[in-house]
Amino acid sequence: MFLFKLLLQNAFRHRLRTLLTMVGLVVAISAFGLLRTIVDAWYAGVDATSSTRLVTRNAISLSFPLPLSHAERLRSVDGVTGVSWANWFGGVYITERNFFPQFAIEPASYLALYPEFRLTDAERQAFIRDQQGAVVGRKLAARFGWKVGDTIALRGTLYPGTWSFTLRGIYQGQDTRTDEQQMFIHWKRLAEQIRARSGSSKADQVGVYLVRIAQPDRAPQVSQAIDALFRNSLAETRTETEKAFQLGFVSMSEAILVAVQAVSFIIILIIMAVMANTMAMTARERLAEYATLKALGFPPRFVVQLIAGESLLIAGLGGALGMAITFPLAQAFVQAAGTLFPVFQVSQLTLWLQALAALVVGLVAAAWPAWKMSRIDIVQGLRHVA
Repeated sequence: MFLFKLLLQNAFRHRLRTLLTMVGLVVAISAFGLLRTIVDAWYAGVDATSSTRLVTRNAISLSFPLPLSHAERLRSVDGVTGVSWANWFGGVYITERNFFPQFAIEPASYLALYPEFRLTDAERQAFIRDQQGAVVGRKLAARFGWKVGDTIALRGTLYPGTWSFTLRGIYQGQDTRTDEQQMFIHWKRLAEQIRARSGSSKADQVGVYLVRIAQPDRAPQVSQAIDALFRNSLAETRTETEKAFQLGFVSMSEAILVAVQAVSFIIILIIMAVMANTMAMTARERLAEYATLKALGFPPRFVVQLIAGESLLIAGLGGALGMAITFPLAQAFVQAAGTLFPVFQVSQLTLWLQALAALVVGLVAAAWPAWKMSRIDIVQGLRHVA
């Protein structure tokens, strides 16, 4: 207790300098946490994937569709226990700023493949029966104030015209990693509209197939079997795990993610240098005090404890405040970003990294002045008074 009071008095002997150093620490630690959370949010879709799902798309590009006739042949592949499909809809709700993902799906089979989208039985059946029905995530419904039974009008982009949907259900995610900002509509309604306008050849096409497998460890063999089944056909396929499919999108922004991670560590290095300079100044000012302590018989390790303890105290207080500020900062950021990050939360790992960063800053900043002061000559130190 005596040592702690001494450290506290020493730390705030020069209040302005200590407070400015702590402000720098708060800014650095909170910025580090926010940037780490952004990186985590970018990978949230990858973390939420299932090892029992595969994605089959056109081998040329995702923009090329696949025929609906592939579905029956996919079901015949050994190891496949379920098949569904989806098309990107891409409608606009009031204005382009209100972006959110929209997929035309086959309701019964798709929802069976995604148990993490939790609906009541009544909502599920109402959606399956109504071709004009739609289902949205809880966060998306809260964003626009939608309730079950509301009519939602979208302006088509890929599929021109005004499309009206009746909201039949609001799903909740199984856990915090589940995207609750999506909208699902009926693929069959989309197909019938295309058939009426363009003929049956374009109507019976899907964007991707979702395939459920019984044994996750057989994913490579099942993927190869699927692609071999359609090899040399007019619509060859590329099948991969859902995680690999999501990583394909993330890799498009890999350079940005690396830059964000680099900036987060550079921030810590900068505040480490600032903190080290503060502790070096403090040690030089107290040169005579440390010499006096050694003259009175205090061992060198006591001087080390004073300097390291003071540095860790300042770093700990600044780090704790920075960690606390990360939460409202993240909340403000996600509100400004809208649906860009469907899942955005400060993880336990990020908090541990922030605490570790504060600890490292405190230790590194104290290392040189503590070593220097522990080796100071008593006569030279006392002479510094004069």
